[in-house]
Order: sequence, then C-alpha cells, then structure tokens
Amino acid sequence: MIIVKQLITLKHSNDEWITPQAQAEIRGLTFFAISLILIAYSGIYLQITMARPRSEDKKRMILQAATSLFAQEGLTAPTARIAKAAGVAEGTVFTYFTNKDELLNELYLDLKLQLHSALLPSAKQMTLREKVYSAWHTYVHWGVSNPDEHQVLALLVASPKLSAATRNAGDQAFCDVSALLEQALQQTGTGHLSVAFVGALMGAMGNVTMNFMNADPAAAEQTCRKGFHAFWNAISMA
Repeated sequence: MIIVKQLITLKHSNDEWITPQAQAEIRGLTFFAISLILIAYSGIYLQITMARPRSEDKKRMILQAATSLFAQEGLTAPTARIAKAAGVAEGTVFTYFTNKDELLNELYLDLKLQLHSALLPSAKQMTLREKVYSAWHTYVHWGVSNPDEHQVLALLVASPKLSAATRNAGDQAFCDVSALLEQALQQTGTGHLSVAFVGALMGAMGNVTMNFMNADPAAAEQTCRKGFHAFWNAISMA
C-alpha cells in the first residue's frame, strides 16, 4: 500500500516533467503493486475460510474413543483406530493433539478431573473419619461405575509417556484429598507415614475392594465398608 501511495504521489506532483513513457511505466508498476496486495489478501482470506474450527464436542468424542480402545487394547492402540472409533478422519485427531503423547497426557488430566469432580466434599458436617470414608466411598464407586476410565487411568499412571508437568498438574488437583489424608495421619498418630505412601495404599486397597464389589454386586456396599475399615486400621496401627 505504501508503494502505491508513493507512486500516485509521484505521478501527481511531477506530471509537468514526467514523459508519457514514464507515466505508462508508473501505471504499470501501480497495477502490479495492487495485484500483489490483492493476492496477499486473497491468501489470508483462504487461510481463514479453510481453517478447521475446533469443536469441544469433537475433542470429547476423541478422548472417549481413546479411553474405550485403551481399555480394550492398552495404550498401544493406534490413532487411526481411535479416529475410526470417534467417527472422524485420522488427521482430525491431530487438529486437537499434536501427537499421540499429547493425547495421552491430556487424557490423563481429563480422567483425573473426572475423578476429582466426583470426590468433591459434602457440605454437611462430618468427622475426619467420615470425610475420609466419603472420599473412599466415592473413589471405589467411581471405579466400579467407570471401569474403562479407572483401568486407563491406572495404565497412564504407569506410563513413561506422561511428562513431569502433567503428573504434577494431576497431583495438584488432589491437594484437598492429600490434606485430608495428612490430617488423618496426624489424628491417628501415624504422622511418620508419608501422604504419598498412604495415598498409594488407599489406591491399592481400593482396587482390591472394587474387584470384590464387582464379583458380588449385591454385597457391594458391605464390601465397600469392610474395605475402608481395613484401610483405616492399616493407617491407624502402622
């Protein structure tokens, strides 16, 4: 645009001495400059109109398809099969995730968020033991009700594909649960145990409890209470 303005200014201010041939050359250059500008703007327009807008619903479909396939086949399930299960082209997967590693990391955080949302504390007044039982009850029932998500989350926790930043973000989301366990350790006089150890113990004993709940659904609630009683005794008498 600056080139065009300069050419027009030059023509109007110097008409008295510019030869007809020079004026014709200036008009030619002006036309050329305008053509370049139009081409540039056309390219920008095409990029805007051809860019595929992201859809949160489509991203959710990809994450759900990945969860289902990973539960069936493990984390080695290829992106082509994930795309097919989600009903999208394989290239669409990479519109939302740079590569498969990024997909795994985002899926881990998504599953952690789902579990954390289920673990939100009750507003009613409870003793510390009741609060820990509430977290336990929610955790094991979430696992029983969402077997694919629970299984894939366990696979992702053990995966070397997760970055340190992703693991840290996942841990930060459970600061309230960690604080609850720390209070329990102080109250039971077992503060020498680390919160990380007790959290891992809760997860392992919770998994065993889930297996027995699945094996005998009619006794699921009783099994849930027995599992918690064993967990509470374990951290109280350590």
